[in-house]
Amino acid sequence: MDAVTAAFAAVPRTGFLRWESRDRAGVDAPVAIGHGQTNSQPRTVADMLRLLEVLSGQRVLDVGAGSGWTTALLAALVGPTGRVLGVELLPDLAAWGGENVRRAGCPWASVRAADPGVLGLPDGAPYDRILVSAEADEIPAALLDQLADDARMVLPVRGTMTLVVRTAGADRVSEHGRYRFVPLLGWRQG
Repeated sequence: MDAVTAAFAAVPRTGFLRWESRDRAGVDAPVAIGHGQTNSQPRTVADMLRLLEVLSGQRVLDVGAGSGWTTALLAALVGPTGRVLGVELLPDLAAWGGENVRRAGCPWASVRAADPGVLGLPDGAPYDRILVSAEADEIPAALLDQLADDARMVLPVRGTMTLVVRTAGADRVSEHGRYRFVPLLGWRQG
């Protein structure tokens, strides 16, 4: 069993869905979590986590944490020697997602409300891995500024899953298929 499959087994999706939607936890489709946001399709989340190549002990930023499911999955991947910081623009979702992560028993992971107009958590940078679960119009410079050296970032850009690999200060960008995501809210490049 690879690390991502093990994380999925350790962090069931059910606990990260609204009560009325929990019967859809096993469906390989996005599930609404309120405020026009979704808990992403499991196959898509697995694809993103495999591209991210999270290692034990790493510091990870989870942008668009929503229900907290990806934050908890990342926590399972980094283990107790790592740290996962989730940010969510919508305060109600951030509070709910944070509670879901606490119930999952991952004290090395948390979800908080994002500061309006600020993408990510610059004060906690640099990060070894950054996962973005909302679609950007372009690769955000604000997140590139938060990426450590020898690091990776995965995000959907204009419908294409995009991987940024930073090595020795140089960024290599590759594309990995078409996906649909909710838009990255409350932030614009420039």
